[in-house]
Amino acid sequence: MTKVKLTTIGNSVGIVLPREVLTLLRSSKGDLLSVTETPRGVELSPYDPEFEKQMDLAEEIMREDRDVLRRLGK
Repeated sequence: MTKVKLTTIGNSVGIVLPREVLTLLRSSKGDLLSVTETPRGVELSPYDPEFEKQMDLAEEIMREDRDVLRRLGK
């Protein structure tokens, strides 16, 4: 397990990721990361614009067809 420390960056709070973590994420300076809430906490992963589009569409469908999905779930 790697520990990171919260630090002030301008008017915000941020973390500095060690090189080993960046290697695990296959990311480097300037890359975007996705932050996802999971049952175990928060997950960081490389940003994938295609996945974001799919999730936005899924959320829209779930909102619009909430009753149908609820019936299918029974």
